[in-house]
Amino acid sequence: MLHRTMQLVRPDAVMHFAANALVGESMVDPTKYFRNNVASGINLLEGMVRFGIERIVFSSTCAIFGVPQRVPIDETLPQNPINPYGESKLLFEKILRWYSQLHGIIAVSLRYFNAAGASEKYGENHRIETHLIPNIFKVALGQKEAVEIYGTDYPTPDGTCIRDYIHILDLAQAHILALRATTSAQYNLGTGGGASVRQILDCCQKVTGKTIPALEKPRRPGDPPILIASSEKIQTELGWTPQHDNLLGVIESAWQWHTKFPSGYQN
Repeated sequence: MLHRTMQLVRPDAVMHFAANALVGESMVDPTKYFRNNVASGINLLEGMVRFGIERIVFSSTCAIFGVPQRVPIDETLPQNPINPYGESKLLFEKILRWYSQLHGIIAVSLRYFNAAGASEKYGENHRIETHLIPNIFKVALGQKEAVEIYGTDYPTPDGTCIRDYIHILDLAQAHILALRATTSAQYNLGTGGGASVRQILDCCQKVTGKTIPALEKPRRPGDPPILIASSEKIQTELGWTPQHDNLLGVIESAWQWHTKFPSGYQN
């Protein structure tokens, strides 16, 4: 079916967003992640070669770095995933390099850090919601009793994980620029700033004006303590600059969407 679609449409480029993307699940069911994220990706590439499609933008992840040697994380750091999800994404990045070398495909991998925020029409609404900010808002909207904090004993100032939150509109702009790239490349996408789980919770309470109870739980397997991006490479090479790097503003945009669509896209 995929190859038939390519034959009929003959696109100029492919944007590859599809993947299983739950770190915890990948630690329990790695087969699912390697089969879908790697094997199905190869099927996509075979179709591209067959029908002469020479450009792909791939949604990769900061999970390929595992526990980084330093932060912010730039593209020169070793890639040592600590979960099958990150490993599956790294494997496909390596496969892309070979298809670029052998078939002339221009392949740009964009390594997302933590996608967040919303536009007027589009926000986060996953079948299984594991992202922190939407889960906090579920509590604020009375859809959950408490938000779970997984791990309070990490080597960070307040003991909770630190992540780099990047607005979805900035991610979208990076994809547009990536379509214009003249050579294959890999880019980290983040703001260069980090916020802990507790800091995100505090910001959400400020934005919503509500007290949001939290339930502390043990660490989840496969979660690195700190992930903060250096995006200097894509800024230098493609001219990308994040326009929504104020964390409070990112959270406010998400809250506006969730209050407008409290049941997600079912509205």
